[in-house]
Amino acid sequence: MKLVRQVGWGRALLVLFLIWLLVLVLFAASPVFWVPSSPEADSHTTQRLARAFHDLEVLKKQNAELRSLFADISMGDPSMKQEQRDALFQDLQKKLQRADKLLEQSHDTERSGGTGKYKLWIIPREEPNIQYEQLRRKILNGVQEMWYFVSGELKKLQKQALALSPQLATRITRVLEEGVVHKRSLITDMDTLSEVDGYAAWREKEASDLSNLVQRRLDYLQNPEDCGTARKLVCNLNKGCGYGCQLHHLVYCFTVAYGTERTLILKSRGWRYRKAGWEEVFLPVSRTCTDPSGQTHSHWPGRKDTQVVELPIVDSLSPRPPYLPLAVPKDLAPRLARLHGDPIVWWIGQFLKFLLRPQEATSNMIQEASIKRDFKRPVVGVHIRRTDKVGTEAAFHPLEEYMAAVDEYYNLLEMKQKVDRRRVYLASDDPKVIAEARRKYPEYDIVADPDVAKTAAVSTRYSDSSLNGIILDIHFLSLSDYLVCTFSSQVCRVAYEIMQTLYPDAARRFRSLDDVYYYGGQSSHIQVAVLPHHARDMNEMNLEQGDLIGIAGNHWDGYSKGKNLRTNQIGLYPSFKAQDRIETADFPTYPQVPLHKPSNPES
Repeated sequence: MKLVRQVGWGRALLVLFLIWLLVLVLFAASPVFWVPSSPEADSHTTQRLARAFHDLEVLKKQNAELRSLFADISMGDPSMKQEQRDALFQDLQKKLQRADKLLEQSHDTERSGGTGKYKLWIIPREEPNIQYEQLRRKILNGVQEMWYFVSGELKKLQKQALALSPQLATRITRVLEEGVVHKRSLITDMDTLSEVDGYAAWREKEASDLSNLVQRRLDYLQNPEDCGTARKLVCNLNKGCGYGCQLHHLVYCFTVAYGTERTLILKSRGWRYRKAGWEEVFLPVSRTCTDPSGQTHSHWPGRKDTQVVELPIVDSLSPRPPYLPLAVPKDLAPRLARLHGDPIVWWIGQFLKFLLRPQEATSNMIQEASIKRDFKRPVVGVHIRRTDKVGTEAAFHPLEEYMAAVDEYYNLLEMKQKVDRRRVYLASDDPKVIAEARRKYPEYDIVADPDVAKTAAVSTRYSDSSLNGIILDIHFLSLSDYLVCTFSSQVCRVAYEIMQTLYPDAARRFRSLDDVYYYGGQSSHIQVAVLPHHARDMNEMNLEQGDLIGIAGNHWDGYSKGKNLRTNQIGLYPSFKAQDRIETADFPTYPQVPLHKPSNPES
């Protein structure tokens, strides 16, 4: 302070001001603004420009601090007392330090990267390689499977310890409580990685581009210029089953139509859900061709020059074409394998996206229901089936089992963000389940309509009100952030398939209490062993790396059951030691449809 007093307040502050200006000039001239000359640097031009604009924003904030500092210098009064001068000088020093800290925080933020609650700055990247995307998903799946195994084994030990050593049982409980927090933390970190790795924009764009391509191909197939000469595949909607099953029957017809390059003709008059037919509820599957007539007719498979082919239900289909699920088009498979965790679910979702375009009255009904039910996010969709299928096609699962999965979803979500209120959209064919949920879980907002549940009963299932109810339930279940259900239910699988059209990859947004995902009438679900396994008891089977496994199901305890196709041995194996094989088929590539939508549709 003595030196400052000798040279004078004005001159000292002016020197500090000039030094700081010099720092800014040097900063502005730093390599971040240089035009890269090396070939390696050309690919980073976008990132450097983004960095430059970010740093300019920092400079604006620093400039505001300097303006304030300069104003204080100009306001200096020679008549001020020394104590006042000292206080002013200390205040100016603090402002200078704050300006310097802005630059330091900017660099720290850039080094860290990130979004969301971290408020970090991300450098966008062009696109990831397939190895990165598949490894990221594999690690996430591995963390979950590890916890299924660890928690399952600890719970077995806990039951044994209760009788032998209550103290040990208590210790195991503590390990489980702390372990699940550790698991949530790992999953949160992996989810954050997908947010901060710079590829989020690519994932959104790739999902949109792929969906648009498939939708344009379907539109081209379904709207031939001359219906009189078009090759057709006729499908009768009235399969003897419920709404979800009939939707999957229709998608099966559509995939075969796509694979054989035949326009799908839908026969829906007298539909058991709406006598007037499909077109009274949803838009017609074609604008230009709904006439099933033609010069030549045949039952499946017909010949290539047969104009009209009648397709049976999948149970009676012979010969079976290669286009059935779980196959996806070979020309799209590389892109889907990189983008999505379960390509077949994405593929089925695209057909549902095209088929379930609502008529105006249906759209209005959905909108009114959304307002009436006050549908908000976050929300978990829960589908509980109770009537005709329980005990025959599916086992009974108590409400508590569903809600335990809901609790775990929200516990995980609350590690990432604040949740104002826990919500559940509950769909069921038994109104008693809704009353039970509201009684047992008052801390939740249970969004449900008991009247819709009543119409889902077997006695009233095939009515207009029942159809409206199931359309609404599937719609809101698909809009949920997460699904808890039994995949033995076609309704839940339809909601899950539609959900894939709303995100780049929603493959992990579910918890099934019974089956893994499957499609009725599908070809074999094949996994590939990625690690060897030596059976430890008679319930397990041996695996060698590369073995093909026909999976029967995941027990959600760290083990799956299947058949080793090399040895024909049937048994359990650790789920993490195998991964799904993506099935492909030589679908038509529709060269008439450009890969990218023209910027000017009229051209």
